[in-house]
Amino acid sequence: MPEPDGLQTGVEITWSEFDAIRVRDLYAILALRSEIFVVEQACVFQDIDGRDLLPGNAHAWIRDGDQIVAYLRAFPCRDGGVKLSRVVTAASHRALGHAAALMQEAVERFPTAELVLDAQSRLEAWYQRFGFVVDGERFLEDDIWHTPMRLTR
Repeated sequence: MPEPDGLQTGVEITWSEFDAIRVRDLYAILALRSEIFVVEQACVFQDIDGRDLLPGNAHAWIRDGDQIVAYLRAFPCRDGGVKLSRVVTAASHRALGHAAALMQEAVERFPTAELVLDAQSRLEAWYQRFGFVVDGERFLEDDIWHTPMRLTR
């Protein structure tokens, strides 16, 4: 697969199951998710939704010094696939390719799994750079249009 535009190389990505995440890192991850998804996007929703705890989950993040600046979570689907969600980058670190690095590594980490996600519709083209295709009708969630997408190999 060709390298997507804006892919940041040379960043260190940490992967962990939920129970192995250090408390301070978990705090930073949840703070980042809240800062972007709840405050910046003005969505009142339950971010801590139980999916962080699912067996077989994987959490990935990029750190800049002591600050976690980008994050992604992956968890198994009932059909054997893997769902990617909560892809987020701190406003101070956008356009540096951190989210692209996380996505590329997730695609490589699960080489045989069918990957699915619900993209914010304005980001459809961005996810298409990784091979994702639209897989259903757009839907409104928390006043933001989302598009189901799938990467089948």
